[in-house]
Amino acid sequence: MPSDGLKVVPAGRPLNTTAIALMVMLCLSWGFNQITVKLALPDIPPLTQAAIRSAGGLMIILIVAWFRGVSLFKRDGTLRAGLIAGIFFGVEFILIYRGLVYTTASRAVVFLYIAPFVVALGSKRFLGEQLIRLQWGGLALSFVGVALAIGVPQPSVDAGVIMGDVLVMAGGILWAVTTLIVKATPLLHAPAEKTLAYQVAVSVPILALGAAVSGESITHMPGALAWGLMIYQTVWIVGITFLIWVALVKTYSASKLSSFTFMTPLFGVVGGYFVMHDTLTLAFAGAALLVMAGLYLVNRPGEPAGNPLLPVTENDT
Repeated sequence: MPSDGLKVVPAGRPLNTTAIALMVMLCLSWGFNQITVKLALPDIPPLTQAAIRSAGGLMIILIVAWFRGVSLFKRDGTLRAGLIAGIFFGVEFILIYRGLVYTTASRAVVFLYIAPFVVALGSKRFLGEQLIRLQWGGLALSFVGVALAIGVPQPSVDAGVIMGDVLVMAGGILWAVTTLIVKATPLLHAPAEKTLAYQVAVSVPILALGAAVSGESITHMPGALAWGLMIYQTVWIVGITFLIWVALVKTYSASKLSSFTFMTPLFGVVGGYFVMHDTLTLAFAGAALLVMAGLYLVNRPGEPAGNPLLPVTENDT
């Protein structure tokens, strides 16, 4: 072991076909989740939705961990990093939802996806993953595609809208930081169930407090549709897709995985077309091509994944 107290562990490897297929499935699920949140709003306010799905998602994670024989309470030096990740996870959603009070949903989607750039920068600094110029260009191309798909820039931007943009951007940064914490701390060696359990468990009181401070309340008994949508968010989104995401982050290149999340808003637009009868334009088709081209540049076969070895601090008890 090096004298400076650092462990040397393998860096995340490039994405294979299975990882790419899983990321497409995750982004499709997350894109349609935006629709479920919007459809449930008349019955359940946004931060209340987030608190409910985190609480219910924790139950799903506990069941999965029990079924797979994973111990969640064994001392393994992950407590500090897990609590920090959980705090960031909870605050992230508060920033995003509060930002949506001031800015539009379309602008929020664009500013949220600063996250892949933050992951790429953090991966270079903390994980030894080095993107070449062509890959940075691919990230930029995908970002432009997302902006074109949503219809940004938009006119009539005032100080309130800019405040909302800043809040959402801060949420995107916390999303990226949480990903890096999982990758660059002892959480890397913990089971995916335990890593995600930290995040959702800590986020429950944070989100509940945020809902209370925001004055949210459920004024009537939610209907069957709203409860069905909450089951989708709780069981599938938090309990299954977030767990798959954490497992992928532990195994593959963080920057390349994060680049695939640019597909999420595209699937959200498509979901709006099929579910809410929104319109699709030729600009959207061009935007989708830009995103796909950007993803190809970031994940070109044969591109270096970065330094195959990276330092990870010793377990922090």
